Amino acid sequence: MMRIFCFYGVRKVKNSELPEGPYIIIANHSSYLDIFLMYSILPKHRFVFLGKSEILSYPIIRTYFKNLNIPVFRGDKSKAGQSYNLASQAVRDGWSIVIFPEGGIPDKQCPKMIPFKNGAFKLAKTLNIPIVPLSFTNNYKLFSDPTEILGPGRPGIARVYLHDFVSQEQIQFMEIKELNKLCFNRINEPILAEHPHLKD
Repeated sequence: MMRIFCFYGVRKVKNSELPEGPYIIIANHSSYLDIFLMYSILPKHRFVFLGKSEILSYPIIRTYFKNLNIPVFRGDKSKAGQSYNLASQAVRDGWSIVIFPEGGIPDKQCPKMIPFKNGAFKLAKTLNIPIVPLSFTNNYKLFSDPTEILGPGRPGIARVYLHDFVSQEQIQFMEIKELNKLCFNRINEPILAEHPHLKD
């Protein structure tokens, strides 16, 4: 509904085949629009978000996120453990998990990516499920942080790249650092292609 009323279209520049679910979906994070558009990108697949609890501080997003997703309280180890247990149960129930491995929206030079945290890759190894990487290349121009009253925001077409998935066999064969680097480079490739100035 938000996408339709705000005149946001979605163009899948690359639309690779998806594995059998459940799986972990990872993407770069340059706008809160990334969250809302995910349901238009994967309309036939059940998933929940695993993300930082701070997102609950924004009224509109809080209502949306609290009821459909699993918040991670990064400063509380016991609550972080609860989040992992909830994620594991969701996968056992057939739900896929969406994670933004940057851990938040970069403060500078969007959509330049910052290093990925390892949580998504450890979870994929532990649960033995595939990883589906996604790239958002221009959402940062369409929808800004809710606290930025004068920030960028306009109707437009969101460009999305749905990359080849990483299979369970690949995930189990690779070390966490190798897996992290593979997924980072795969997601970053179209971003750098559309924004070559970020290569510096």
